[in-house]
Formats: sequence, C-alpha cells, structure tokens
Amino acid sequence: MSRRDIMLATGTVALASAAGPVSRAVAQDHSGHAMPMPAEAAPAATPVVEGPAPTSPRDGRYTPVRTLNGWTLPYRMNGGVKEFHLIAEEVQHEFGAGSTATCWGYNGSTPGPTIEAVEGDRVRIFVTNALGEHTTVHWHGLILPAGMDGIGGLTQPPIQPGETYVYEFTLRQHGTHMYHPHADEMTQMAYGMMGLFIIHPRQREAIDRDFAFLLHNWALHPGTWRPDPAVMVDFDLWTFNSKVFPAIEPLVARTGDRVRIRVGNLSMWNHPVHLHGVEFLVTGSDGGRWPQSQWRREVTETVSVGQMRDIEFTAVPGDWALHCHMAHHTMNAMGHDVPNPTGVDQTGVEARVRKMLPGYMPMGREGMAEHQDHTDAGHQGPVNTMPMMTGRGPFGNMEMGGMFTLVKVRDDVAPGDYGDPGWYDHPPGTVASRVSTDRNFGSPPRRPA
Repeated sequence: MSRRDIMLATGTVALASAAGPVSRAVAQDHSGHAMPMPAEAAPAATPVVEGPAPTSPRDGRYTPVRTLNGWTLPYRMNGGVKEFHLIAEEVQHEFGAGSTATCWGYNGSTPGPTIEAVEGDRVRIFVTNALGEHTTVHWHGLILPAGMDGIGGLTQPPIQPGETYVYEFTLRQHGTHMYHPHADEMTQMAYGMMGLFIIHPRQREAIDRDFAFLLHNWALHPGTWRPDPAVMVDFDLWTFNSKVFPAIEPLVARTGDRVRIRVGNLSMWNHPVHLHGVEFLVTGSDGGRWPQSQWRREVTETVSVGQMRDIEFTAVPGDWALHCHMAHHTMNAMGHDVPNPTGVDQTGVEARVRKMLPGYMPMGREGMAEHQDHTDAGHQGPVNTMPMMTGRGPFGNMEMGGMFTLVKVRDDVAPGDYGDPGWYDHPPGTVASRVSTDRNFGSPPRRPA
C-alpha cells in the first residue's frame, strides 16, 4: 500500500499537503540489515509537521534493550512528544532454516519492533492498518485513558484496512510491557501480531546488558505455509521472538556484567524458563521493578500467559543453556498422535513399508536420539517443516529446538559487542570425561528387592 493509498483511505490528503512530506526512516536490525520504515500519514486530529527522520533511541538515561533477533522502533521528537509509527501488515517470516511462513506482524517483522521510552515521556503512536481486516492495538499493562486502551468496539472503533489511527498518552509507570491486537485476537495473535513495550524508569539503573524476548507458539502443519489460528493445544513450533533454536540469537555478555533478561508470554501456554549456571533474582514484572525486599532467588521462573518477568544476575563465564523446561517445548515440529515404538522389535518392517512408502525409516525403538542423525544425513520430513531435534555443539549433537538458546559469557567481550564469540574454551580439567566403556564397570548400588 502506497502512502497516497493510505491518505486517500483515511481522508487526510488535504492535511498531508498542508503539513508537507513526512520523512521515511531506515532502521537496522541486529544483523545490520536495513529495514525500511513506512511513510507516516497523519490523522486529521493530530497535524504532523516535517521533522528529522526517526533515529534509533540512544537515550543516556537507560541501557538500550537488545531484542533477540529483533530491533527497536525509531522515533522522532515533535513538540516534546516522542512519535512512533507502527504498520500492521502481512510478513514473510523464517522460523529457522527450512521453515518459512506467511504471518502477520508490524513494520515487516514478527514480533513487531520494540518500543522504548522513559517514564514521564509523552508518546504519540500512529498505527496504519495494511491488513485485509480491521485491527486495533492494546497496550498491555499500561496505565492510560480508557479511550487509548485499544479494545475494538468497546474503547474505540476498529481500525479498518487502509486507515491510520493515533494513540497518545503519557507514560505513568516503568517496566516490561507488550502490545498486541484486541480485534479478532485469536487469529491476529496466532499469526504473530505482538511486540514489546519497554518503559525505563527516570533514574538510570545499574544494568550492563538488557535482553528481551516474547514467548509464542505456532501451528504450522506439515507442508503448509500459513499458521493455523484454530489450534488451541497441538502446537508444532515453540519460539523465542518467533524463532526456533538454533536460529535464536545467543545472549552475549562479559564476565561480571549485570544482566537483565525480560521475558513476556503471549503464547497459549505457561512456560517455566530455566537458566543454567547461576541463581538469578526475579526483580520485576508488568508492574515494574519490584522493591528489593520482594526480589527472590530462583533458577526457574514460570511466566504465565499474559505475564512479564524480569530476571537479573551477574554473568559468569561459559556457554549456559536458557530454555523452557517443558521438554516438548524445546523441540521443533512434532508429530502428534504418533504410536510409541520404544521397545518394539521392528525387524523387517522397513522393507515392507518401503514398498508402499519409499524412503521410510523405522525409528524410536531405543529412544528418539537418532532423529537428528537421520535428518542431518538428509532424510528430511515434509516440505517447509523443521527437524524435531537440531543444533550441533562442540561435543556433538545438541538435540534441541524450539524455546532454547545460549547465554554466552566471556572475559574479553567489549562493551556493546553482541557478536557470537563461538564456543567456550573450557579450562583444563573442567569437562566431564569418559572413564570406561564397560557396561559392567563398577558396582552401582540398586534398590534392594
């Protein structure tokens, strides 16, 4: 949709002509790729004058958030107000190598870009609807006037295709928040329409590295190219910021850094998020950073549907797993209702089945660990379907997927450097090692009869 089409649809041609052209900004994602931003078309109620192109926020009052596999939405100042522009649109999204789908998102991505601002800021957010159906945006957890809450039919008319609406309010809190539609919510969220809204406190916090991601689930049936919004239980893909492992970025930090990880859940399941290597402190939620007396020490924190959680810790060297502790959430496309072959003698089955199904391979008599060996050898599943287990580390197959990534901490990481440092070089004598290949080694005690 062109800028002219948007203005014609919203009846703002005269206003736009009077105000002059609005600059088109170009942001960058964390890979350095240019990401074109949509031209802004102002609704009649809020004239927009020509100003400098939006730039990625670099406000000295806070440490910018690193959104895994994502980016931060540029803004521009207009009369003391921070102006942002979201466009709801269809996007082509890659969950990981070999799996791409037509999803819905904002500004070319799912999740949409992270919005960052500071408590006390006045924000003005334009929302253009380039979808084929109406939408709204709900600012999840924000304290604001009822008419800005984004509930279609209740607090505002729906934003029809081609229309641009504006939301404007003062940020009266700080904390980790989200935005998502409140119109045809089951479909639009199932397709990926969501994003992070981070409000920093007025006073700078002692945080060196600030990471954020959203939890989500998808039903991308084998051989299809569009998520199924009607599925409520049997999901195929579990993601951090709409990516499955190993496509999820690592969280890179320097030894001794104070690290915060912000986790939001807009999936249809609760997720116990577990971090290896440290005891972290749970320090905040949608309600902002908690008083220190309320902090609690954990190694796993359940993030329920619709909730946010902030965890903080001091980084220690190593490659540390960060994942959902529901085992099937650390796997990719899974077959549901498949018979369990563990312990079943499948002698002769392969040859007989191959007469009807060429390429068939029996699997699972001794467990499913061989799955990754098969897929790595080229025995792929249906078209546009991720392997169930994947990822290779320095010692072999990792047999993971879904909601899994790594926190990589090194002594020599430079400030502001988020590049993958490669695999951890373990000090001598600190890696578990083999002492025998004899099944009868030792005399392990067993429960008495």
